[in-house]
Amino acid sequence: MSARMLPVPDGLDGMRVDAGLAKLLGLSRTVVAELAESGEIFLDGRPAGKSDRLSAGGLLEVTLPDPASAIEVVAEHVEGMQILHDDDDIVVISKPVGVAVHPSPGWTGPTVVGGLAAAGLRIATSGAAERQGVVHRLDAGTTGVMVVAKSEHAYTVLKRAFKERTVDKGYHAIVQGHPDPTRGTIDAPIDRHPRHDYKFAVVQGGRPSVTHYEVVEAFRAASLAKIKLETGRTHQIRVHFSALKHPCVGDLTYGADPVLARKLGLSRQWLHAKTLGFAHPSDGRWVEFESEYPDDLANALRILQDEN
Repeated sequence: MSARMLPVPDGLDGMRVDAGLAKLLGLSRTVVAELAESGEIFLDGRPAGKSDRLSAGGLLEVTLPDPASAIEVVAEHVEGMQILHDDDDIVVISKPVGVAVHPSPGWTGPTVVGGLAAAGLRIATSGAAERQGVVHRLDAGTTGVMVVAKSEHAYTVLKRAFKERTVDKGYHAIVQGHPDPTRGTIDAPIDRHPRHDYKFAVVQGGRPSVTHYEVVEAFRAASLAKIKLETGRTHQIRVHFSALKHPCVGDLTYGADPVLARKLGLSRQWLHAKTLGFAHPSDGRWVEFESEYPDDLANALRILQDEN
């Protein structure tokens, strides 16, 4: 266990202890709530509950557990994972549904890094042991194109490119209803949902999040949209379109219609990372990669088109 003393910054004034400390320490609100319940958090010398409010200039004392040992990467063949490009610096893949990018507590399914290891591919050793080489992520339920760094140089260059937003990330989504206007920008801050820790939401004071979209095909009950991400928050597209009252079709977590999802044979959100473009880390030349729709999304799209 290790003890830390932290002054409460002005930006967290009035925030709940669990939300504020999660921001300050990069932990989940669930972990912070458990620390509070165990009596490991003090605010100005008094035990703090998870729902107590922070005051700017106050003094937090937190006793943190020792970091868990690294989660082991298991080399395991990943059914349906395609390698779109492979060179000395990068490997570009098309990720199938139901595959996490890297191991994490509680995840027992296949992973991208495990699949690459099973394919005999060496990836960069930069980053935490279980996510070495990982420079960006897709949700387990989201399919499509992603890049993994193989060299240390590529890892450094690509991490910077994602941070500086010089990467061109193109998604396709089928959303419920018909967004108006048919072309626009959603600029709304995102943070963890105030009541449900497994979800995210548009929250005042959240992290800046910008999504550009254009409807390219309209159906009776839904629309196919091309999307460009300016930022890369967890669940960003799903949260932004849910906030517009046009959730991704099949995305029951964020308010999609289960009847429409069943009709289209969907057990997850209709969301696909279609294209990825970036300056190649070896020589700076612009490269672009594209991933085709997987069968479940292609079939759902066909049903919608046949109804038109």
